[in-house]
Parts: sequence; structure tokens; C-alpha cells
Amino acid sequence: MDTVFDAPVDTALVERALATSAFGSMWLDIPRPQRPRLTGPSTCDLVVVGGGYTGLWTALHAAQREPGKRIVLIEADRIGWAASGRNGGFVDASLTHGEENGKARWPNEIDTLDAMGLENLDGMQDELARLGLDTEWQRTGMLTVATEPHQLQWLQDSAADGHGRLLDTAEVRAQVASPTYLAGLFSADTCAIVHPAKLALELARACEQAGVHIYEHTAARRVDSGGVGLRIETDRAVITARQAVLATNVFPSLLKRNRLHTVPVYDYVLATEPLTDAQLDRIGWKDRQGVGDCANQFHYYRLTMDNRIVWGGYDAVYHFGRKVDPAYEDRPETYRRLAAHFFVTFPQLDDVRFSHRWAGAIDTNTRFCAHWGLARDGRVAYVNGFTGLGVGAARFAADVCLDLLDGRATPRTELQMVRRRPLPFPPEPLASVGIQATRWSLDRADHSAGRRNLFLRALDAVGLGFDS
Repeated sequence: MDTVFDAPVDTALVERALATSAFGSMWLDIPRPQRPRLTGPSTCDLVVVGGGYTGLWTALHAAQREPGKRIVLIEADRIGWAASGRNGGFVDASLTHGEENGKARWPNEIDTLDAMGLENLDGMQDELARLGLDTEWQRTGMLTVATEPHQLQWLQDSAADGHGRLLDTAEVRAQVASPTYLAGLFSADTCAIVHPAKLALELARACEQAGVHIYEHTAARRVDSGGVGLRIETDRAVITARQAVLATNVFPSLLKRNRLHTVPVYDYVLATEPLTDAQLDRIGWKDRQGVGDCANQFHYYRLTMDNRIVWGGYDAVYHFGRKVDPAYEDRPETYRRLAAHFFVTFPQLDDVRFSHRWAGAIDTNTRFCAHWGLARDGRVAYVNGFTGLGVGAARFAADVCLDLLDGRATPRTELQMVRRRPLPFPPEPLASVGIQATRWSLDRADHSAGRRNLFLRALDAVGLGFDS
């Protein structure tokens, strides 16, 4: 059974639209301050490894909790250069990668998790405003659209559970004009959109104003917990610290115990040139909501402040060996597929061209949302596994890490979600075989009215199923 996105699209149109696109994240095409690298020994109370959202929120909140604390943050490349500068800029309230994933795994605390997620989103909005950070924050809400008949029931069930307002075909197309939309579900409060790279850079600025010392081009190689303090060996110097937070996400953990818990999955994105007023009029989109369809292989898209459409998703590609490699990012067949799906969704925009194409690696684990832990006698905290929904959840995750290091029980640390670790992925070649079989099966489900095959049902039965 074909899906709407299997419709043929003029190859010449796709090639023409991509022909002048620049390779690299559009978000990172802004001025970015250079920060020094660490060149000599350093001593601190807390060292944070990783200069993405999780590390930045951790350092900032640690400085706010204890203003006299000496905090050092190190980044192997530049602030926000990886996932934090390449995502779609969706700040979702969900801490569990969607309601269904959370409900399936923690049914007894899903209401608490939902409440904490919304509190975190509200708190993030208030904090960015209080600190005067320019992140292009817009509390637009999220529009989830059905593009296949079997998805209508999913939206109806979500609306019945109180997760948004159901829109029929005419109503949803009045919001955003696409012939592919059969219905929609609009949630006004659970999502904001931002400029993702500006969010990282502004958080770094706030960290420095709070007294945090940030070093770029400083790669952590090893954590040694022998003796009184922790020793973090970098490529140029040694940091001695009382405590550490590892916020390396998709990159190999400094703790061997964690190296089988996440795998890198590559996500691909296109951005259009700024739309003219006439082009915008063809699609409506007056309220500028974030949009996503509800297939297993889904698309996500939003408008930027200068009226580009950022369009990503669908392909999620794993490469044998768990490697994070820039060579995986320029994947012409995926960009052509994304472009074709764009024109299926918005055929009235056949005169639009893409200005940028890029990719980045997502850290995913077997439960599809973050997991935490302590190591080295409680002196090292870590978090990994956001699975592409970490723009908002990273702030919550940072507070969990700090709570764990404080050694005190809080409502956050008492969550089953925090206390229980996911199952690890198997080693290669089993990991690759399993992941590719899952991708194939999810594609088959999308082409079979949502029916999950025996393999997916078996994964569901042991708590490994993708269900968000």
C-alpha cells in the first residue's frame, strides 16, 4: 500500500530546488565568539564536559545554585556546533519523547512527567526572558497532522485524552494549506520554537556572566577518580575537580559502562530561501505553529523569523560501528527524498528553492528518551539518550544531574524514569542488524495502515518498541 509520500514528483523540480543549496547548518551561519582553549592545569569545584544545551544548562544552574562555586565547562569543538546547532528548534514539553512512549513505560507516573515537562517549558520561557537572552523564542504550539486514513484514529484518541484540539480536514487546511492533510491536532501550550544556535550561544553568554569559565577546542580524554579529586585529562591539560557532569550525548562516553547504551542515528534537514509574501499566502500558516505528521517515519517543519521553511525528518540512518563521522552528513539520496516530500506536501510552492542542507547525529537509546546515572562514588553524573527531543528536556536533565550530585532526594530524582536505566544495545553486528530490521519494519507499518509486524510486536512486548 502506497503512502501519500510515495506520489511521483518531477525529478527536474527536485534537482533544481536543491542545485544551489549550501551544505551546512543554516543556524550556524551567524557570528559566533571564539573562546580560548585550555592550555594549562585547572582546578574547580565542578567540571562540565560538553558545550551543548545539557552542559550549558548544567553549568548555568550550578552557578545559580551556588554563586561562589568555581565551574569550568569544556567543549571539544565550539559551543553549539553539534546537535544544539543543527536541530529544528522545537522546544517540546515532553520529557518522554511523546505521550505514548511515556505512558507505555511509566504508566503510574505519566501525569507527573507531563506536569513536570510543562513546568520545565514554562520555566525555560520565563528564565530566558528574565536573563534577556535573544533566542527568537515563539510559543507557537504544535500542530500534528494526519496524512493517512489510519492516523485519524490516533489523533481522535489523543484529543479524547485531552492532548489537544481536533481539527477536521477543512479546519486543518485553513491553518496550513496542504492537500496531504486529512485532520490535525493542535496543542497550544506544549511547544515553542527557537533559533537553536542562538539558544546555545546565549546560554553560553549567560554562563559567563554567572562566572562560568568556558573553554572550546578542549577535548576530554579520560576521567581518573583516584585520589582526593577527579582528574579529567584533556588533549592539552589536566583539570582537577570535586565533581563532574558528562553531557557528551551522542559522542562516546568517558565511562565504559555507558558505551553500549546509546547509538548515533543521523537526521537530515533542508531549509528554503525566505518565502515571499505571495508564496506565504499560498500556504497560510498565519499562526506559525510547529508542524509534524504522525507517521513512524515522520516529517517536522516550522517557519523561521525570516520566513524560511525548515523541513526535516523521515530518514533516520544508522551506520555500522556506532561511529559519528562527518562523512555521513552529505547524503544526496536523503536530501532528494526530503525535497520530493516537501513538494508533495506543498505543491503550490514549486517555485521555492532550498538554501541549505545539513545533518546531525542524534543520541538514541532503547527507551527513546534520556537516562541518568552516577559514577565514581557519586562524584560524576551523566545523562544521554534524548533521541532528538532534547531542546527542552536538556534543561530538566541538567537539574536532575545537579540533584544527583547533591545526593538529596527531590521529586525529579524519585522518578522511576530517573532511577531506572534502559537496556543497552547489543554489540555489533547485532546492533546494526536489529536497528536496520526496526527501520524496515517501521516503514512497512507506515505502508500497511499502521499495522506492526511480528518483529515490532516482539520489541513492544519487551519494552523496546518505538511508540512515540
